[in-house]
Amino acid sequence: QLQLVESGGGLVQPGGSLRLSCVASGFSLDYYAIGWFRQAPGKEREGVSCISSSGSVTNYADSVKGRFTVSRDNAGNTVYLQMDSLKPEDTAVYYCAAAHLTSYTDYDVRRSPPVATDFGSWGQGTQVTVSS
Repeated sequence: QLQLVESGGGLVQPGGSLRLSCVASGFSLDYYAIGWFRQAPGKEREGVSCISSSGSVTNYADSVKGRFTVSRDNAGNTVYLQMDSLKPEDTAVYYCAAAHLTSYTDYDVRRSPPVATDFGSWGQGTQVTVSS
């Protein structure tokens, strides 16, 4: 059974940094693109960033471009989201999700930030709160 577990969330002051981790179990991440999403109270889920199965292609929402960096360690079955220069509007529950590379190719990653309906396996989320 595919399982993803996010960690690394917490409370941070504006301008601070956090690194989220997404660890996979029950399957190898080698064959999956990973998307990061977030959902703030009362708002729709937003695609933040995605990374191809090889790690060679990434994409970011305009709202986080230049501040967030996605990376992956396939040997460790882990994907990371480094979040710098955090703003109060980054406050949300952050989720990672997986899409098999046959249905979500490098072209799909390059085309746009991730769309939730393209991803089938989800973690439970981790809360990020940016506040002074």
